[in-house]
Amino acid sequence: MFLKRDNPHTLVVGMTGVKMGDRLLQVGCAHAGRLGAVAAKVGLSGRAAAIVPDEASAARARQGGADAGVLVDVEIAPPSRLPADAGAFDLAVVDDTGGLFGAMGAEDRVASVRELARVLRPGGRVVVVGSMPRGGIGAILSRAHSGPSFTSSGDAAKALDADGFRSARTIGEREGLAFVEAIKPREAG
Repeated sequence: MFLKRDNPHTLVVGMTGVKMGDRLLQVGCAHAGRLGAVAAKVGLSGRAAAIVPDEASAARARQGGADAGVLVDVEIAPPSRLPADAGAFDLAVVDDTGGLFGAMGAEDRVASVRELARVLRPGGRVVVVGSMPRGGIGAILSRAHSGPSFTSSGDAAKALDADGFRSARTIGEREGLAFVEAIKPREAG
């Protein structure tokens, strides 16, 4: 018998650590339901925003907010030039499950990580959510590339660490997703 969970996004919400009153920024939107579930946690006292690279991602982000019954401010811009004020957010969630950061060139990736640091408040956190490579029979039957993603390979933690974030580490790998977290230092240095 197959068991159906009430909320398929409980893992993502829990791993991001989003809470009531947070100012949340999500960069990229490969899955509308995940965005909506995370955005719903900020409540009326918080703010949810999504900055996405194209109109298809913007449509997903708007749909995710609408389906969850929450307001999500959606803007289209490259991750290397985020249209947000410095220190405007408590938490940044990067949705790399569609390969947004993984497909970037090294220069754009560095610029994007620096932009994340700029828009986060001191002590703010970034969580990068990426896909895990398929294993077992799924890997055999899949025609897609099954090598490690930007997140699961450890490259996300290295990139965050190299550009000033602290305590960059993989905090979990489960249900086909990998989660990397880092903290913006409270003081420069």
